[in-house]
Amino acid sequence: MKPEKIYQELKELAEKLGVTVMEQNMRKTGIHVNSGLCKVKGKHVFIMDKHESIYGKNKILASCLSQMTHEDIYVVPTIRDILNRMDTK
Repeated sequence: MKPEKIYQELKELAEKLGVTVMEQNMRKTGIHVNSGLCKVKGKHVFIMDKHESIYGKNKILASCLSQMTHEDIYVVPTIRDILNRMDTK
């Protein structure tokens, strides 16, 4: 599966888990900020640095999602494999 498709599948899984994925230009903040999960007004939001490579985006988002309960949700087998690998690291 192409990296762009993996990222799209990961974002769709995040939405199913109630997490909104937003891409932001983190360079404008003027301080060192990492992509990650946060809670804004009681809702989970994953803020992704839009300048991150597609491989980096996949790794960061998969790492976060692997920590969430997703066993009861249909996940494409390739994505499930990626999440399971992340969960064992």
